[in-house]
Amino acid sequence: MINKWNYQPPSQDVLNQRNKLVSEMGLNPVIALLLVQRGLTTAQEVKRFFRPSLSNLHDPFLMPDMEKAVQRLNKALGDKERILIYGDYDVDGTTAVSLVYKYLRPYSTNLDYYIPDRYDEGYGISLRSIQYAEEHGITLVIALDCGIKAIEKIAYAKERGIDFIICDHHMPDDELPDAVAVLDPKRADSNYPYEHLSGCGVGFKFMQAFGMNNHFPFSDIERLLELTAVSIASDIVPITGENRILAYYGLRQINSSPSMGLKGVIDVCGLSGKEITISDIVFKIGPRLNASGRMMNGKEAVDLLLAKDRSVVREKSESINQYNEERRELDKKITEEANEIINTIPNIEDKKAVIVYNPQWHKGVIGIVASRLTEKYYRPAVVLTKSSELVTGSARSIGGFDIYKAIEGCRDLLENFGGHTYAAGLSLKEENLPAFIERFQQLAAEDSHLAQMTPQIDIDALIDLKDINTKFMNDLKKMNPFGPNNQKPVFCTYEVKDYGTSKLVGHNQEHIKLEIIDGKSGTSPIHGIAFGMARYYAHIKQMKPFNICYTVEENTYNGNSSLQLQVKDIKLEGGI
Repeated sequence: MINKWNYQPPSQDVLNQRNKLVSEMGLNPVIALLLVQRGLTTAQEVKRFFRPSLSNLHDPFLMPDMEKAVQRLNKALGDKERILIYGDYDVDGTTAVSLVYKYLRPYSTNLDYYIPDRYDEGYGISLRSIQYAEEHGITLVIALDCGIKAIEKIAYAKERGIDFIICDHHMPDDELPDAVAVLDPKRADSNYPYEHLSGCGVGFKFMQAFGMNNHFPFSDIERLLELTAVSIASDIVPITGENRILAYYGLRQINSSPSMGLKGVIDVCGLSGKEITISDIVFKIGPRLNASGRMMNGKEAVDLLLAKDRSVVREKSESINQYNEERRELDKKITEEANEIINTIPNIEDKKAVIVYNPQWHKGVIGIVASRLTEKYYRPAVVLTKSSELVTGSARSIGGFDIYKAIEGCRDLLENFGGHTYAAGLSLKEENLPAFIERFQQLAAEDSHLAQMTPQIDIDALIDLKDINTKFMNDLKKMNPFGPNNQKPVFCTYEVKDYGTSKLVGHNQEHIKLEIIDGKSGTSPIHGIAFGMARYYAHIKQMKPFNICYTVEENTYNGNSSLQLQVKDIKLEGGI
């Protein structure tokens, strides 16, 4: 599929603001331009961006119901009540449970934690968990990364003398559950300054408030920021505002002194001795923690993150690594089967969304498959399977299309749904499936953002290869951590040429290891990797010029750094 490169040349106003930052702060001009493009136009704003401060975290008591939540937790601890910490089976949920459990562990011997089974219980608050709480004398449940729509389940628990404190970050309905406290920055009545917290982030704010109320040192919770960083990266929430602060210090913790359980995951990922980034969490650490909930039970991920014994850590790290291998095989198989179904759909090229269903598919990987289909076909994808007599599915979207809103437009056909703008889950009765497919396709067809379904690559700046120097790299690194709403900058360079040493690599010779120069960079080549772009190799080896767009990566291993361009796309002629 051919990508469209989007580039907007900077206006004179933007260039003036860039020049001002260069003059005042001595910044590399390219990096100064990137900062202005991201709305950072004053030295004060840039300093705050480059050096996030924990002192700039928001007051947790600004969140509705926080006072009620802290008072109820204080009472439970004071009365030695049994407390259950409950969370979703994905990375966000399991890190949230681990964070709250670790923080409260010194203050109570009556703590328990519970992760629902993806297959037997499904997403959210389950009846089985309420029965478990009742059987074990639990009178307070702290629900993390779920619960915002569990109106009937919370009412059922309340009748049995079980209170709930909900810590969620998903979109609420007009009616909130009748819990003791509902902590969710997306509540309609919320004036909390930042609404994009992860589920673990909401749990962190709750524990921050609890600690403030009881005059506990902030350092007690600061060491748990590694878990918020893992959740922020894995749940693909914006890395702006408060999330940037939490992720920044969480990464610092991961790279300096990770907990024993997280170090176990780092080791099986092959990341030991490497500076760990948000990207490493997204593609290596997160999938392994997620694999526990996808293939078996997410409780194992919590067991690992809480473990204090090295032999237990080793055993559980190897287990989740094995689950991840099994997940990858299953993901590959189901993706192939989904593509086969898509090839049989009449007029698929005219459809604005891809919807596939197979009752035999493994529920734990359909979200990953939906992401792969979205990437391949560049349109929203819904992947459905059968679970506990209901059709259940995961949906993923592309830029500009709010998939949660589209699914909400089908709510009369659904048993349950929830999620975000770009990712959502749903369940429905099988007899409603044809009507759902028809309605969803119609909503997609009516959306103006899907009128031109062409993959887009946004170019941040046009540069020459000589611009990539030590000052450039030092200033670029200060923009970390990168992620949603602070994406790694994409650069474009015109008319680069093979230095004569580029070659094909990979098991099937499908990638190009580039060594390139341009007309302004002298005789020293710069290295790059172009994954899956072997089709351009013949042109490149003829020493013909070509254009590239890319990100700049610095790989650090055992103290040694190397620079590499990660090529996102190649155009053989013309401009952008």
